[in-house]
Amino acid sequence: MNFKITLLPGDGIGPEIVTEAVRVLDVVASKFGHSFAYTERLMGGCSIDKFGSSLTDETLADCQACDAVLLGAVGGPKWDDPNAKDRPERGLLALRKGLGVFANLRPVKVHPALIDSSPLKPEKLQGVDILVIRELTGGLYFGWPKGRDVKDGRERAVDTLEYYDYEIRRVMELAFSLAAGRKKKVTSVDKANVLESSRLWRQIATKIGSQHPDIALEHVLVDTASMRLITGPAWMDVVVTENMFGDILTDEASVLAGSMGMLPSASLGDKGPGLYEPIHGSAPDIAGKGIANPIGTILSTAMLLRHSLKLEAEAVSIENAVDQTITDGCRTGDIGGKLSTKQMADEIISRL
Repeated sequence: MNFKITLLPGDGIGPEIVTEAVRVLDVVASKFGHSFAYTERLMGGCSIDKFGSSLTDETLADCQACDAVLLGAVGGPKWDDPNAKDRPERGLLALRKGLGVFANLRPVKVHPALIDSSPLKPEKLQGVDILVIRELTGGLYFGWPKGRDVKDGRERAVDTLEYYDYEIRRVMELAFSLAAGRKKKVTSVDKANVLESSRLWRQIATKIGSQHPDIALEHVLVDTASMRLITGPAWMDVVVTENMFGDILTDEASVLAGSMGMLPSASLGDKGPGLYEPIHGSAPDIAGKGIANPIGTILSTAMLLRHSLKLEAEAVSIENAVDQTITDGCRTGDIGGKLSTKQMADEIISRL
């Protein structure tokens, strides 16, 4: 089968990890008889430098016309000026909006061989297998009005936390659908004791939960959820939450796996291409050194194969190869080893 994949390597370590992920995809294509046609485009800081825009209309059009998008990472100190008219992160938000991807899936699974890589006590990590579903196109990051002005002689900044019922409903329905194939438990995270938007969130979650009596639903305040992620993460199965809470909680959850470099993500909508990327940032401090962990990106390609291309066996082959590579003791620096980015990818490829 023939598929079109748009590559957005981005900034920092992005080009290094995307290069290795493409090598893995090429091996899978050869093994299973597929053809992957790649189109590479600039996005993020590198796009600002060349085009004056973090996401050009041409790049967005290419992404909308393909079967799936693989992203490396965007951002870095060079583009961190808060007064700049454009920043790499704006391009990422615009890409998510332009693709209509409203749900970000972030699996957090602790590999038995890496339990000692986490700062948590090993006994707390036994059986941790969490799927966090983060609403991706609503909330504070997209609400209006937003901006800065002067009021009563004082400088003021405004961000608006806004959610429509349909935005909550669609991500909640996805959570229950995915929980049906797991442990049949949904944890909805909100701040309903303070925020009106969270009270709407909880109301809709409760209604949808009543339509799925075979799936357990619990409501947890975000501050409690952040605590329980560290004190007892094994109790979680499918966790669904709004945009900013999900952004923060999934970075916290990465500690469970031992390194942010291990974790993939998939951003999905009702139709059109999905967006796949590791959850980590551009890591400018190690960019160009060839030592970044490519596993999060490689596992993102497995999610790409599963969710956008509907190639389950191919996805499993990558996941099994990564699992065996870790079991066999292969490690990049972030998880206690000395392998380079390319050497880690070589090890995974040799086990495909």
